Amino acid sequence: MSTRARRRSLRGDAEAQPAPLSFEVRPAKREEAIPVALAAVVFGFIALLVCMSRNYLLLYGDAVAHLGIARRILDTRNPGLIQLGGVWLPLPHLLMVPFVQKMDWWQNGLAGTWPSLLFYVLSCAGIYRLARRVMPPQWALIATAFYGLNPNLLYLSTTAMTEPLFLAIVIWTTLLTMECAAAIKASRALAVTGRLVALGLLVMAAVFTRYDGWIFGAAVWCVITWKLFLAKDFRSRVTTGFAIFTLLTIAGPIAWLAYNQYFFHDPLDFMRGPYSAVAIDRRTTPPGSRHYLGWHDPLGSAILYLRTSQLDASIWETGFAVTAMAVAGMVIAIRRRLELASLLLWFPLPFYIYSIAFGSVPIFIPPFWPHSYYNSRYGMEMLPAFAIFAALFLGWLQQLWSARQPVLVRLMTPVALLLIAINTVAMMHGLPLVLKEAQANSITRIAFEQAIANELKSFPAGVPILMYNSDHVGALQHAGIPLKQTLSETDYDTWKVALAAPSEHAAYVVAIENDPVAKAVKEHPEGLTELAVLCTTGQSCARVYKSSHF
Repeated sequence: MSTRARRRSLRGDAEAQPAPLSFEVRPAKREEAIPVALAAVVFGFIALLVCMSRNYLLLYGDAVAHLGIARRILDTRNPGLIQLGGVWLPLPHLLMVPFVQKMDWWQNGLAGTWPSLLFYVLSCAGIYRLARRVMPPQWALIATAFYGLNPNLLYLSTTAMTEPLFLAIVIWTTLLTMECAAAIKASRALAVTGRLVALGLLVMAAVFTRYDGWIFGAAVWCVITWKLFLAKDFRSRVTTGFAIFTLLTIAGPIAWLAYNQYFFHDPLDFMRGPYSAVAIDRRTTPPGSRHYLGWHDPLGSAILYLRTSQLDASIWETGFAVTAMAVAGMVIAIRRRLELASLLLWFPLPFYIYSIAFGSVPIFIPPFWPHSYYNSRYGMEMLPAFAIFAALFLGWLQQLWSARQPVLVRLMTPVALLLIAINTVAMMHGLPLVLKEAQANSITRIAFEQAIANELKSFPAGVPILMYNSDHVGALQHAGIPLKQTLSETDYDTWKVALAAPSEHAAYVVAIENDPVAKAVKEHPEGLTELAVLCTTGQSCARVYKSSHF
């Protein structure tokens, strides 16, 4: 064979062989996350169309309450920051204020959808960038798909719930912590200072979103402090940035303690007040009854929380495999020292083990007694850790087998994408756990609030209504009645005066059994005529009265 023929043959053989797989791990450029964000926008709006067509947006009573709090900041007889209340943290409500003042968006729930969808998109872009720092591009895409196509997350991203916002904060805070650690190692003072300030703002946002964020923020501060402690010759160059970061980290908790002290005369009102988790647990647990699974039992609470996280992440029993791969991926990350700041994604596990065991935070899921639904969405906080570390393990496995099993190795990525698609479709077909909980717990509440709303719509426009708003603000939402039209607990002065003489201050009175208005009507019934009694299964009865003074 001639030399020219031999070269042509070798060239043909080379062209016939597939290009070798890339296992390069490097940070993604900002523009590389744009296609991910655009895909998240598409999936988010598809989820919105599906959920709106089925009236899913307001199934959660907490979503209705969040919208009510945001609405009353401006729409009440006593507008202002006092309307934020003292238990739920304020950032989610403040973000909804610009949208919830539009009556239609308050009524149909879209006021809470827009912020949630935005943070869903940001979290998808963030988790892709985070994944690119610890694994090859193909597996970063797998991790992002597993996270972004989760039906529970897609549903929550159409509601006024706080999970999409908090997950976005956690993901971006973890990402910036990783970037800050890398900049410290490279002695890039300007980059470190910028990220320290950004981290301080994100930690403050986490603190003002969920109480989990207080522990998470403390963990982030400890990681950065340790990194700077090790960089002895460098830390003096970023003293100002670290001081700002520290001040912002502690400013959030101090501000919330001061807020509770100023408005409720107890800095720990959110922990021990009448609406705290402890107080609610005491009211809802009959004396001598069996306590919830995991109560004063850290091992039981760990099993419960992990099982909840598995059911939130994947279909049927596949959650055990996802958990096993994620744990294996965590071990690989630790042994290889791959961006150890990424371990911050595991913080929900110890937090919820403690909260379930000792913090009066019950979780009910069908596999365990009492075989019902409550707080199953808390398991969603493990989704980023499952996505990142399970994909990290699979990427390590692919690299390990690359020389011995080339065909299998090439099939791993498309098979993983196919399994994610199957998981998504299967979870949607059987209804995701978080949506099942919302449906199961909303049936009697929605029927009750709709019945009250029908009565409210029959009232003349603009007349004053005496009604306790904290428990069933959804009735006013359904009826489209501005909150400032009501005499309620949102304005202490007019509320107390109205309770002392209901018929003299309100044209109509809505009294729900055992609430403050019902007690006031019982003590001061003069001038009131009963118009209707509204009762639905699983709810207290409401009585509607008309005043003879109007």
